Amino acid sequence: MKQGNIAIITARGGSKRIPKKNIKDFCGKPIIAYSIEAAIESGMFDEVMVSTDSEEIAEIAKKYGAKIPFMRTAKTSDDFATTADVLDEVFEEYKKQGREFEIAVCIYPTAPFVTAEKLQRAVALMTEDVGAVTPVVRYSFPPQRAMVVRDGELEYQYPENAGVRSQDLEPVYHDCGQFYVMRPEDDEDLKTVPLICSELEVQDIDNEDDWKLAEMKYRMMQEK
Repeated sequence: MKQGNIAIITARGGSKRIPKKNIKDFCGKPIIAYSIEAAIESGMFDEVMVSTDSEEIAEIAKKYGAKIPFMRTAKTSDDFATTADVLDEVFEEYKKQGREFEIAVCIYPTAPFVTAEKLQRAVALMTEDVGAVTPVVRYSFPPQRAMVVRDGELEYQYPENAGVRSQDLEPVYHDCGQFYVMRPEDDEDLKTVPLICSELEVQDIDNEDDWKLAEMKYRMMQEK
């Protein structure tokens, strides 16, 4: 029988561009701590767990309150494993324990802009006809007005939009890369709805410059 909600934080040990990225210090504590603490503080989850292949990550995760009921297998720890593969493994392991969940939230380990309030709002959107919630942010400049270089010449990618005012173009959004809400039993008949976030609360962290920008934004968000 399905029991409540689960937060799954996916934190593989290997990181090539930023060494030990998932536990690197971010404004005073390991970056994974923000995801764990937001999930616990939200009060929305019967289980807050970290899926990892790293004993070091596991120890830090437990220190901040997450559970490590099992370690990630080698199959879901290589460079080719997808987030979906990791989640499937987690759901299967819990099934072996006789536990299934109504709603699952996959939270990324490098997502310091995730807050308890944001998780509460996202889970609240999971009504009967909703199968998933994805946090998104609006592109700061409309992609419909994008330009490309072809044979050394600059031109509009979509010439039909060259004379259209930006405010008259349909708003376009992209995934925040922080978390998403889903039902473990995938149902294609259910819709996916957005949780719209501000640009101040979103920052991809792929390199050291991104990291510095994220820390600046985080401090600004705290002051606000």
